[in-house]
Amino acid sequence: MPPSVTQEAPSKRIYGLDALRGLAVFLMIEQHVGIWLWRGPNRAAGETLFEDHIGLVSFNALGGGAAPLFVTLAGVGSALFVAANRPGTDATLAKRGIVLMGFGFALSWLTPSWFSMGSWFVLHMMGFAMALAPVWRRMSTPAILTLCGVVLCAAVGMQELLKTPEVLNNKWMRDTTMQGGRFRLALVESQFPILPWLTFYLAGFVSGRWLSDKQPKRVAFLGLTFLGLAGIGIGLFSLGVSDASWFARAFKVRLGFFPASPAIVGLLLGGALLVIAGVFAFEKRRAISANHPLVTLGRISLTLLMLHVWVFREASRHVFISPERPTGLWRGLDPVPTLAVIFGFVIAATILSRFWQRVGYAFGAEWLLRKLAR
Repeated sequence: MPPSVTQEAPSKRIYGLDALRGLAVFLMIEQHVGIWLWRGPNRAAGETLFEDHIGLVSFNALGGGAAPLFVTLAGVGSALFVAANRPGTDATLAKRGIVLMGFGFALSWLTPSWFSMGSWFVLHMMGFAMALAPVWRRMSTPAILTLCGVVLCAAVGMQELLKTPEVLNNKWMRDTTMQGGRFRLALVESQFPILPWLTFYLAGFVSGRWLSDKQPKRVAFLGLTFLGLAGIGIGLFSLGVSDASWFARAFKVRLGFFPASPAIVGLLLGGALLVIAGVFAFEKRRAISANHPLVTLGRISLTLLMLHVWVFREASRHVFISPERPTGLWRGLDPVPTLAVIFGFVIAATILSRFWQRVGYAFGAEWLLRKLAR
């Protein structure tokens, strides 16, 4: 995740948050690299995705938890920063949100094969929500939780109004020529639009309040509530209680979350909150070391997010393999080499993060964020 916006004094740092960021960035890397480098099943030889490569596919599917964890942690971190009651809290959070959005636009510019300058990726979403933290901090917890429901309902309503396809492809999610242009993408139809992804940040913000009061059980209960509501909706849809298009859009479960439905949000957000609550409960009983591999990895998670997207999505297309592979490494590797690249990159990043720790992670993306948004 992006930046550590919560605690800057080493003695007060919550290393469980860093470890969760480290986990999230690992999940993001393994999912992206797995999709971008693996050649896919050999159809000519009769291979199928699920029968011949179920292990790799299942491993890749775990990466679906990365973005929900990132955005939820951004909310948690913002609330903990507010709870620290430092001078200039509002200005700091607003500036960091704006700078984080700037990182998002920089990533769009660096990766034209994936994004347009109208794309709304996870960095844009977190930055937007964080920039509005001065608003969220003045709202009561019940009001924020009510807003979560409003955001989910608005997402379904806007998708219906715009006749958003049931499954969005990358061409659609970057297309600024549609009516509404960039605003439409940012609000509803890009990778991580405000509707419904603001829900993750808001739920995280409420959870951060509870965690600052040492109440992880409330966070776990909120996670179970989201899971339960999603389960009820999915069950009612399975029973065919309504054939309305909005009902199907809200509760039909399908692979992927472009666009995300309230059912998918409930499942992913519920899981993220339970993991967060579990890590905080664990950290109360047993301290997590600043030298833990996931912690040091989490301290450079924004750097790794930016770097791996450019290297494996953009630059990999130009890595020469053979005349028969004019697109380079892009979707050109078998499963074993793909896994080797994934774990090789993560292991190298983990080792680097330990050395980098000695100089306070100077000159990384997180360091730059703090410098620009002091």
